[in-house]
Amino acid sequence: MFNLHQNLSTSSLAVEPESIIGWQGQTAITREMFTQKVASWHATISQIPQHKIALYLSDSIEFAAALFAAWHAHKTVVLAADTLENNCRNLTKEVDVFIGEFPDQYRTQLRTQFQTTLPTIANSAFAVGMTHTDFLPVLADEFPALIVYTSGSTGEAQAIPKQWSQLSTEIATLESLFGEKLGSATIYSTVSHQHIYGLLFKVLWPFATGRAIYADALNFPEQLQQHLATGACALIASPAHLKRLPAHLDWTKIKTQLRAVFSSGGPLSIGSVEAVQSLWGQTPIEVYGSSETGGIAWRQRIQAHKDAWQVFPQLAWRIATDNNLLEIQSSHLPDTAWFRLADQVNAIDQQHFQLLGRQDRIVKIEEKRISLDLMEKALLSSGLVNEARLLLNTELLVEQNSQRQNIYAFIVLTKQGQAILQGQGKFALNQQLRGVLSKHVEAIALPRRWRYLDALPVNSQGKTTHAQLLTLLESTEQSPDNTDIKADSNALNKQPTMPDWRLLEQEPERVLLEIIVPQNLLYFEGHFPIAPVLPGVVQVDWAIHFGKQYFALPANFCGIQTLKFQQVICAETPVYMELIHQAQKQALQFRYFSDVGQHAGGRVLFEQAQTPC
Repeated sequence: MFNLHQNLSTSSLAVEPESIIGWQGQTAITREMFTQKVASWHATISQIPQHKIALYLSDSIEFAAALFAAWHAHKTVVLAADTLENNCRNLTKEVDVFIGEFPDQYRTQLRTQFQTTLPTIANSAFAVGMTHTDFLPVLADEFPALIVYTSGSTGEAQAIPKQWSQLSTEIATLESLFGEKLGSATIYSTVSHQHIYGLLFKVLWPFATGRAIYADALNFPEQLQQHLATGACALIASPAHLKRLPAHLDWTKIKTQLRAVFSSGGPLSIGSVEAVQSLWGQTPIEVYGSSETGGIAWRQRIQAHKDAWQVFPQLAWRIATDNNLLEIQSSHLPDTAWFRLADQVNAIDQQHFQLLGRQDRIVKIEEKRISLDLMEKALLSSGLVNEARLLLNTELLVEQNSQRQNIYAFIVLTKQGQAILQGQGKFALNQQLRGVLSKHVEAIALPRRWRYLDALPVNSQGKTTHAQLLTLLESTEQSPDNTDIKADSNALNKQPTMPDWRLLEQEPERVLLEIIVPQNLLYFEGHFPIAPVLPGVVQVDWAIHFGKQYFALPANFCGIQTLKFQQVICAETPVYMELIHQAQKQALQFRYFSDVGQHAGGRVLFEQAQTPC
């Protein structure tokens, strides 16, 4: 068995007290400093009487300290994937203690409730007894270390317990496969450690093997360009980030420093693979698995079987004869029973298989697992919907040669729903139903198109097929019904002052929007007569507008830093707007970019209302 604590103690990598375990911004964190962080968290968590605690901290080093402290205190950590209202409410059925960046109504006030005196923690018996390798606990194989949540085949969130042995063996697998390739590389990431992929690759594996980590997620390509060029490194990424690498940035220095790029959470297109190969000189290592099973297989599309997956060592697999579903036995599972997945596969040889697609109705949008069944149940419970059928437009991707994924909603209304449609209009009804769904799924999963029908189409067998629903879309795709949120002036058919937009990605401190500036935008008047160009002041105003919509920004605007306008934004051209809330700096960082490169960017500074600028 791979022992995390023992492996760190005998690692060939540096384990001296002053050796660096990672960086929080520009601050290097030594092993001795990190040990004190663990001791501080332990002094608080050890006083909690409950056995299970929910944990959410965005800083990976602070999260690791709290996680290891909880395990030292023999607590089971419930890993919250996000802090959405519905998920927090569901977590209350599992835990009573919420530690970290949860909404105020859920977050446990540890200092008050448990009378912890933080200034004296460094002198506690636990802290004194620790050495610079003791922050990784020694635990029994059967210790219930973790609970993660994922969507099951029925659409309801399922609690997935993880024993210490499962985590240990999975780390051992990763090190045996890729450790030599990484060497002493520093680990950077674009993904969150609050999911099992990020937890293993960014926190547990590096700490178990003595590799340093960078605490913050790298959301901007410019951040990747800067950090990945500073020394030997590896990147833990997702397809959502790798598919948007701008070719106009100078990536030359990265090619000499980057040891590996990992991608998981969803399929990586061959175009994205080729872009990473060209720009970074690395072929991404794609990892296939799930919250239930852990890692199952991996691939690097550079040789034979380029589309096939190679199974992890010491993993047995077979294909169910009745439906071609993959079944596995693995030490990453809690027992030796065969586990059946919802993925259909085709065998290549004893070590390779091809994925053919999912059998259930769990779909992925930007690496987020979304249950169409759960969304339909939520709509039916609203009292406004008699029948609901949701469809991911995967089929349309081939026909339109587009990689954009959206969910389409086909709705049969109740009398109450019909009254809202007739009295207030389609836009108001769309927004009300989006509000219903937003309590259950992230904004990226909200339907892009809504069709209200007298009845769902059925075939001779009385079933509604995808083909029938796609046929209903053909007439609307020529002049789509835009249901994205807009300013009141847009809704009232006045000359618009805001763009058409939709939310692509949302994290606690980051959002990514797609905007399209309408041709008749008010601010185009006089700017300029030959070809309308979006004014820079409008771009800043929109960034602040959407920033206030998604983040709790301070009241007073104080100024702008690093403001640059590189390329014009024209009408009817899709552009991405990325916003990052830098809460500690009381700032909002924004940038506009598209396939042609960066258009604009800057940082808006704020102050609280009671503190004048």
